[in-house]
Amino acid sequence: METTRGTAEPVPGELVSVAHALSLPAESYGNDPDIEMAWAMKAMQHAEVYYKLISSVDPQFLKLTKVDDQIYSEFRKNFEKLRIDVLDPEELKSESAKEKWRPFCLKFDGVVEDFNYGTLLRLDCSQGYTEENTIFAPRIQFLAIEIARNREGYNKAVYTSVYDKEEEKEGNHGRGKGADSAQAEEKGANREREKAKTNKGEEKEKEANKEIHKSSEIAM
Repeated sequence: METTRGTAEPVPGELVSVAHALSLPAESYGNDPDIEMAWAMKAMQHAEVYYKLISSVDPQFLKLTKVDDQIYSEFRKNFEKLRIDVLDPEELKSESAKEKWRPFCLKFDGVVEDFNYGTLLRLDCSQGYTEENTIFAPRIQFLAIEIARNREGYNKAVYTSVYDKEEEKEGNHGRGKGADSAQAEEKGANREREKAKTNKGEEKEKEANKEIHKSSEIAM
């Protein structure tokens, strides 16, 4: 993996260190800008892939891990009344919330790969990954909330919105084709009328010429 042009490729030991660093919560990075940037890019790539997924497939049929059932069951057992359509950051980030989330997250250490890997989580599930609608969260927290959103139908708002836009686009395209076809037919009819007028004009002109010719012969 090449980090920047002109720099040496990292050795396997360095790769392991980078991978380990990227799996840590954002607070663990201190002020290291390189690690922060690498983590942010990785998290954004993950977010983009996930959003495309729930935009193109009905989220209720998605399976994010092999243990979705276990994650969902544990999540709703521990956070039965947590509102997930629009998250309150305090329910995730306050000291009391962290105390409650910590044992839940640790249950999946060794069960879910990279369970504490840094990810981006949307606050309002009907909206995309904007700066105002995004917070940092460990992967297992992201999975618990997104699996619940999918199963409970909240993420369908994204899929429906994109689907409706596609339908409208196709409808407009179809109407555009119909309008073009009607316009072409009208132009064709106009051409035929003009041709008919021209032919009639030519016939009248020929008849007039004949009459003129006849008159000339009689006069002679």
